[in-house]
Amino acid sequence: MLHYTLIPSNPEEPNLKEDFRSIFETCKTPEEGQKQLKEWLQKAKAVYGAVLETIRNHLDNICNYFLNRTSSGVMEGLNNRIKLIKRQAYGFLNFLNFRSRLLACLSH
Repeated sequence: MLHYTLIPSNPEEPNLKEDFRSIFETCKTPEEGQKQLKEWLQKAKAVYGAVLETIRNHLDNICNYFLNRTSSGVMEGLNNRIKLIKRQAYGFLNFLNFRSRLLACLSH
């Protein structure tokens, strides 16, 4: 029989999450955002560990968000829907049927 022990949550964790969100809501320039993100990465090292390496590796690209405050989230969602329809369309006899299904599902 397995027994699980709950690991007590770190009281700093909720504040770190809110601080991270605040950076994206308040910073106006990529330079300011990068500076604050680097400070946040130092504070978050003890809580988030290895996950932060991904942020460090992509920091310049992440900071590009501050140029015009857009992300690729909408496009990622659209690609995800297309892949789902493609999986469901396995067995369609031709591309026109697949195209018709895409247009029907993605037009609003």
